[in-house]
Amino acid sequence: MHIDLGLKASVAPEQLNNRLLYKPDVFEFFTSEEDFTADGLKRLAAAIEKVKATATDKIVLHHPMRYQNEFTEIIAPQSTFPELYYFIDKSTNDLLQLAFDYDVQVLVHGSYSRHTNNFIALYPNLNSAQQAAFSRLDKFTALGQEHIMFENSISPIFYYGEKQEDRSILARNYRLAFDTSHCFIKQNGSNKDLLASLKRLRSQIVHYHLVDSMGKKHDSLPLGKGNIDWKNVLPLLNPNATSIYEIVLKDQTDATEQLQSHEYLLNLANKLHL
Repeated sequence: MHIDLGLKASVAPEQLNNRLLYKPDVFEFFTSEEDFTADGLKRLAAAIEKVKATATDKIVLHHPMRYQNEFTEIIAPQSTFPELYYFIDKSTNDLLQLAFDYDVQVLVHGSYSRHTNNFIALYPNLNSAQQAAFSRLDKFTALGQEHIMFENSISPIFYYGEKQEDRSILARNYRLAFDTSHCFIKQNGSNKDLLASLKRLRSQIVHYHLVDSMGKKHDSLPLGKGNIDWKNVLPLLNPNATSIYEIVLKDQTDATEQLQSHEYLLNLANKLHL
């Protein structure tokens, strides 16, 4: 079983050069609001070219998490948050243009969690908010086609782990990014639910964020440092999907915790004879 060395960084040269030292199989760019000026997009394009030239063409562009200190929640109503709504549209389109130009992938969050309930409260009910999220994702799917994927949250919007929600997402034929810790946390630390969801969604998963967690809060731990049952997770991963280690680093210019997670998974795969 081949296990990707998947690393993540911003376009900052100190971060980028550190990750490229290890010749990753997969590289994911964490983008921010500053990357969407004219100069920022040029820097991002140059960074994509550098990764392609020195390491890999398996590249994922992670949609920015915030705009003017607010989370880029796709259910933010245009009437209430016109600037945020416009930025989400523009930044997604900018990333998709790069994705088509360079044949790379774009990852958009179906939701976040910290402020999501405030946005849900602007709708008549939760179902209306969920349908608004699906409508926005449908639009992005039509634009991005085989260059876009959607990541699960730990909020009441666009999460994995419950049979009915998973089936609703499957029915829409989205290309999925599966964050193991988000599913685990959303299901209150249930490995049973995590494994079932990995199995249900496997055929449509194109990318994984491999992250450990204690299952109580968003802690983004190195693999083996939390409560996720990696021995049973590993055989359920879609072999055709890419993956990265989305771990909190002590130093953003040093990928040590990502590399330690990779070693953990390699050793586990060896023990399991995968």
